[in-house]
Amino acid sequence: MKRRIRAVQFIKYTSYLIGYDAYGNETYYEDDGYWSKSEFDANGNTTYYENSRGEWFKGEYDKNSNRTYYENYEGIVRGVKK
Repeated sequence: MKRRIRAVQFIKYTSYLIGYDAYGNETYYEDDGYWSKSEFDANGNTTYYENSRGEWFKGEYDKNSNRTYYENYEGIVRGVKK
């Protein structure tokens, strides 16, 4: 079951910004031109990540949080996509 990711809290520090979802997962980070964002499933597993350098990955997990699929910006693919 995939949950909607919604940052419910943003904290602005002196030079950076961090966003968290309702479960405490870091969904957004920004500092000096660099940024990253993440999405999570209902178990807190990272299902998507990307950053301002063009790096990204996607992941899928079974009900026990075992990763069943992985794909990234370098073209590495492991497992079978649902």
